[in-house]
Amino acid sequence: QVQLVESGGGLVQPGGTLRLSCAASRSIVSISTMGWYRQAPGKQRELVATITVDSTTNYADSVKGRFTISRDNANNAVHLQMNSLKPEDTAVYYCKLFCGALCELRGVPRGDYWGQGTQVTVSS
Repeated sequence: QVQLVESGGGLVQPGGTLRLSCAASRSIVSISTMGWYRQAPGKQRELVATITVDSTTNYADSVKGRFTISRDNANNAVHLQMNSLKPEDTAVYYCKLFCGALCELRGVPRGDYWGQGTQVTVSS
């Protein structure tokens, strides 16, 4: 099993910045697809950004040009830099790790692992 712990959420004014971090309890971030998702009140959880093992990134249209996902292999973490924040970015943000074949070789069962979430509130 692997645990994910998010940090960095908080209250910020529109136009502000936040940097979210997600730390994994096992050294498998470098060999896993990582992602950030968010869920606003009354809405379904949606994809924000992903980064693959070869560092290919993908973003939701709503955050392109404003958010950047990055991997920190040395610290077994993934980050989400959020700039030019808007009120509609308000949500609980979740980190996800997908354990595939490479990850299984290290004894972690294949599948998706989620963090507990961190609240981001954009308001004046």
